[in-house]
Amino acid sequence: MATAAFEDIADTFEFLDDWEDRYRHVIELGRAMPPLDEAFRVPAFKVDGCASQVWIRPIIAGQGEAALFDFMGESDAMIVRGLIAILHALYAGVSAADVAKIDAAVELGRLGLNDHLSAQRSNGVRAMVERIRTTAAEAAV
Repeated sequence: MATAAFEDIADTFEFLDDWEDRYRHVIELGRAMPPLDEAFRVPAFKVDGCASQVWIRPIIAGQGEAALFDFMGESDAMIVRGLIAILHALYAGVSAADVAKIDAAVELGRLGLNDHLSAQRSNGVRAMVERIRTTAAEAAV
């Protein structure tokens, strides 16, 4: 149930054999993201459980189950910014109700990220996914 944007990333990862190239691509994805305004880098949007500083600002269009989920994110670490960009590709534009149906672990596993992230980074990704899922669930009611 991945979005077209995420499928594009998955296709690129299949094309890139070397993990150094894949890491570079993740960083490029992060660089391409628009920055999160300083005004939103506040405790309310900070994600706990990440080794780096991470902020996720949800953007909900509409109401209830039909509400579309989107977010902006930021991190002080380039690789984490790239991971935020990948999560954005996975979840942006999905209905708030359907966010819960996306198995991030499976989708990220398709990219091989599960095997190539440190334990701390993996915990951070799980914390970001949990924040996204919780926020979307709240918006879907």
